[in-house]
Amino acid sequence: MLNNNWPVACFMWLYALLSVYPLVWMIFYSLKNNDEIFVSNPFGFPTHLRFENYVDAWSKYNVPVYFSNSLIVAIATVIGAITLSVMFSFAAARLQWRFRGIAHTYMMIGMFIPIQVIMIPLAILVRDFHIANTYGALIIPYIAFNLSFTSIVFYGFFRSIPVDLEESACIDGASIYRTFFSIMLPIIKPALATMVIFIFLNSWNEFTMAVILITKESLKTLPLGLLFFQGQFTTNWGAMGAAMTIASLPTVLIYMLFSEQVENALTVGSAVKG
Repeated sequence: MLNNNWPVACFMWLYALLSVYPLVWMIFYSLKNNDEIFVSNPFGFPTHLRFENYVDAWSKYNVPVYFSNSLIVAIATVIGAITLSVMFSFAAARLQWRFRGIAHTYMMIGMFIPIQVIMIPLAILVRDFHIANTYGALIIPYIAFNLSFTSIVFYGFFRSIPVDLEESACIDGASIYRTFFSIMLPIIKPALATMVIFIFLNSWNEFTMAVILITKESLKTLPLGLLFFQGQFTTNWGAMGAAMTIASLPTVLIYMLFSEQVENALTVGSAVKG
C-alpha cells in the first residue's frame, strides 16, 4: 500500500516544503543585515544571527502599538462576528419564523458586494456616526463584512444536525436556550474553530478599509504600520523583516491551536448523521 502511494507522498512533501519555505525565508531575512539580504546571501541561512533586528523593530519603532491595535481589532471582530452569525444561523436553520428565507437570502447577498463599491458610503457613515479614528471604525465594518460567509457556514452545519436531538432535549425539558448552548454549540465546535481562524486572518491582514478609515498614528494596525515602516526606514531591511515575522506569529499560532478542529470540520457532518 505504501509503495503504491509513494508518488502521492512525494508530491505532498514537496507541496509542504514549498508552502513552508516563504515563512522560513522570512525568518532568515529577519536575521540578516542589508548586505546579506541583497548581495552576499539572499536565500541561504544567515551567517550571523542578528537578533538585534528584533530588538530594533520592537523598541525603536511603533511595532508594539501596531501589534496591540491589530490584536484588539481582531479579537473584537472574532467575538462580534461569531456571536451574531451563530445566533442568526441557528434561528434561520432550526426555527420557524416569518421571512426566514428572505433573511437568509439577504445575508447571502452580502458575499457578492465588493469592498471597493461601498468604500465611499462607508467612509461617510463612519464620519456621520463620529467614530472616525476609533477602534469602532474598523471593528464594526469588519464584523459586517464577515457575517455573510460565516453565517452560511454555520447554517450548513446546523442543517446537517438531526432534528431528533432537539426533540429529545425538548422531551427532557430543555428550553430553546439550553438546547442551543448545551447541544448545538458543542456539535459545531469544529466550524467555530474554522471561522475563528478565518475571521482572525481577515481582520488581522485587512488593509484597504484600514488605510482609509484610520489616519491617527496611535490607532494604526500592523498592515498600515508595516507600510509606513518601509517608507520611513528603508535602510534597515533586517528590522523590517523582524517586524513582518512578529506580525505573522499570531496567525501561525492561531492555526496551530485550532488546526485539529479545522480537520474535524471536514467530517463532523457525517459523524453527526451516523
